[in-house]
Amino acid sequence: MTSSPMRTRRRAPFAVAAALLALFAVFGPASPVSAHDQLVSTDPAADAVLTALPSEITLSYSAELLGDGASNVVEVTDAAGTSLVDGTAVVDGVNVTQALTGTASGAISVIWRVVSSDGHPISGEFAFTVDAPATPTSAPTETTASATPEPTMTTMTPPETDEPTTTAPDSEASDSSPLPWIVGVVVVLAVIGVVLYLLVLRPRGRNDGGSTGDRPTTDD
Repeated sequence: MTSSPMRTRRRAPFAVAAALLALFAVFGPASPVSAHDQLVSTDPAADAVLTALPSEITLSYSAELLGDGASNVVEVTDAAGTSLVDGTAVVDGVNVTQALTGTASGAISVIWRVVSSDGHPISGEFAFTVDAPATPTSAPTETTASATPEPTMTTMTPPETDEPTTTAPDSEASDSSPLPWIVGVVVVLAVIGVVLYLLVLRPRGRNDGGSTGDRPTTDD
């Protein structure tokens, strides 16, 4: 009867040690990982499609970062590998802002390395796309084509309107007027009357006057 309590007391430290080992095995490896900060969001977002390269890029984390722009770096490059960053990154609490420059298009790669609040460096990368709209080229050709025919049309119209108005009335008036014929007929009739008077009527008057003057002398 006295041996059972002694055995229980001897086994108690082993049970406590086993429980502590089990808790350490479950929670021990997870504690350092959970202390690291994580990237929460980005502006522009990953895989976004933009019409132009933004003036800056902002990365937000789950806790305040340590260090300044020298220890927290954001690299932004275009498809050809050309750097698009302008100056160093600016750390403001949980946010890191990197100014950009240039007019790149296509795939834009972002690689970041920051120091988390527990002092451990973390890194990652993402990408977005700049797809600039194409500029229209058909509008200038249409305006030049429509502008050239207008001067030719205005210069061609005046000769066509002037010619019929000046020539048509003159030709009709000269052809249809009967006045020259009437004047010619009157002149001819007048000439004929004068000729008849001189040749026929005037000699008769003279002969009649001469015969009447000789009769009284014969009666005496």
